[in-house]
Amino acid sequence: IVDVASAADDFDVLVAAVQEAGLVDALNGNRQLTVFAPTDAAFDDLGVTADNVGDVDFEAAVGASLAEILTYHVVPGRRKEESIVGEDRVPTLNGAKVAVDGTDLNDGQAEIVATDISASNGFVHVIDGVLRP
Repeated sequence: IVDVASAADDFDVLVAAVQEAGLVDALNGNRQLTVFAPTDAAFDDLGVTADNVGDVDFEAAVGASLAEILTYHVVPGRRKEESIVGEDRVPTLNGAKVAVDGTDLNDGQAEIVATDISASNGFVHVIDGVLRP
């Protein structure tokens, strides 16, 4: 999954955040996962860039650590769009659930804008916002 994001042009902040949080191995293993991947523009609201991700106090900004935020974007299992948008809530590796209303996540925190990007260990769904646990 990290390799897919690294190869794309619009996920520099996400890749830097995953590296900063020490989650690369967790997302690149054999475990099947589905990731809601915020674009670089999605991080603009938080003032986060690939260059400053290690300097941002996420606890102060959104009330959760970087690792908590990132694991809130990861759903266990290999789930295509139809198995996500048909649910009311989906569980995350963070332990909390993301509210789903079609392609809207957490009452407008993000919209799913591209789906079913296949990785060797799951799927990536591109979102236009950063989900807050």
